[in-house]
Amino acid sequence: MVGRAQYGKTLRLNRREVVLTFDNGPSFPYTEVILRTLAEECVKATFFALGSNVVEDPEQIQRIAQEGHSIGTQTFNHVSLAKLPFAAARKEIDEGIKAVDNALQGAKRGPFFRAPMLQLSPQVTRYIASLGMMVWSNDVDSRDWSGSSEEQIVARIMSGLEKAGRGIVVMQDIQPATARALPLLLEQLKRRKFRIVHVVANHPPAKSSTTPAKPRRKSVRSRRN
Repeated sequence: MVGRAQYGKTLRLNRREVVLTFDNGPSFPYTEVILRTLAEECVKATFFALGSNVVEDPEQIQRIAQEGHSIGTQTFNHVSLAKLPFAAARKEIDEGIKAVDNALQGAKRGPFFRAPMLQLSPQVTRYIASLGMMVWSNDVDSRDWSGSSEEQIVARIMSGLEKAGRGIVVMQDIQPATARALPLLLEQLKRRKFRIVHVVANHPPAKSSTTPAKPRRKSVRSRRN
């Protein structure tokens, strides 16, 4: 489990290293705009896909994989796993994984899971671990869902990173303001000497494992124009 927002620890990052993550997509056209921006700057990110959106637009999740980004999962629907009965929560998790795996057509996803709204019960957390998956929270929340402008989103992220010194940033690739904010965010990260890190898995998820997969870090430097 990683992310100081909930767990008091994060990935083993060096000072001024940043991991960019996106939740709740894919969503056309915003995911496409985000992917284009990341490609232009040679940056890799981690996408936590929502199963229902993957079913509606499998080509987007395939493109995410083809362009070398890491893919984790959420639930099938955007629901609180802390409020559902355990059987229903397990079904949401399983169907979310199945939707992503079916869409990827053999391409590998990472053994990474992030709960909608970060809401989990201890029993559900244990179930996710039994699938060999690592639970992610975050260190810096963009709060891009709150109606903020792109300038406010970038200012909030940069303030959080300066305070924390490093960490996992969470955004959502279903938000138009996020798609507009990303070029400015990447510019600010370079200007302030932050280094973007791409997290990839040592091995694919193994359903028989009771230990979450441990990621290794792969550094990616943004291209300067």
